[in-house]
Amino acid sequence: MKILVTGGAGYIGSVLSPLLLDAGHRVRVLDVLLHGGLPLLGVWANPDFEFRRGDVRDHDSVHEAVRGMDAVVHLAAIVGDPACARTPDVARAVNRDASLAVMDACRKAGVKRFVFASTCSNYGKMADPSQLADECSELRPVSLYAETKVAVEQAALGAPADDPLSATMLRFATVFGVSPRMRFDLTVNEFTVDMLRKEKLVVFGEQFWRPYVHVYDAARAVRMVLEAPEAQVRRQVFNVGSTSQNYQKQQLVDLIRPFAPNAVVEYVHKQEDPRDYRVSFAKIHDTLHYDTTHSVSDGIREVAELVGAGVVEDFDAPRYRN
Repeated sequence: MKILVTGGAGYIGSVLSPLLLDAGHRVRVLDVLLHGGLPLLGVWANPDFEFRRGDVRDHDSVHEAVRGMDAVVHLAAIVGDPACARTPDVARAVNRDASLAVMDACRKAGVKRFVFASTCSNYGKMADPSQLADECSELRPVSLYAETKVAVEQAALGAPADDPLSATMLRFATVFGVSPRMRFDLTVNEFTVDMLRKEKLVVFGEQFWRPYVHVYDAARAVRMVLEAPEAQVRRQVFNVGSTSQNYQKQQLVDLIRPFAPNAVVEYVHKQEDPRDYRVSFAKIHDTLHYDTTHSVSDGIREVAELVGAGVVEDFDAPRYRN
């Protein structure tokens, strides 16, 4: 297939592009390079790779990028609660308005498949966090980031039944692991780096739950959806992760402890957390036979080895954070 990946220089996109190329697809990336273009160097010389620099808010850039594509994977976004809270107008323009415009451009260009990167944060504060949220659970977004993702999901699912665009929504668990566009502001990565380098970590609300998925497994899920029969994924929502990889924050610390035995961890107990949810990933397993290949423990070891190798010189550099 000819596949456009918006945000292809990002944390997930820079893992997805080589994965798609290795599978024999042709990949075009549209990215504004907010965090630089170095993550694309590994695929730059591939004859089946093409790059276009552009903003998803720009009408002409989007319409040119989707032309001739069989599928579009829409990853481009202002990602995460802090980044969206810092520039709420930009977040709405990129995450909601531009995403809807990208879908419309796909329809006009005759694109058949559309995969939208959403988030398990859509479940927000569950009424009963002891229960597993599935794709039919109530959505209770408590952040602007999640609100914008829910709005796009609802628009895609509310399209007419004869909509020529086959859309699939992927609600990713909190992502972790090493990527060409590395991030050290994600929970597993951040905890590991702070316990190893600073030997100190402050944890707020150690008892609250989150699901986690390795960046490589997040990319694998996208590829599996693209390669699945359309009837299996059309107008479907899939949580992406593994039910066994739901963890409380204190459990993450316990997993990191063998790598950082001298780290001092301070727990700031909180009775309330705006996000407290555990998630079931049975649907994607049953429908697409999807299983994750990397556990949280694997990701901790991976990041710990990265720290020990001295490959990264400045872990606090802005390019490693959203």
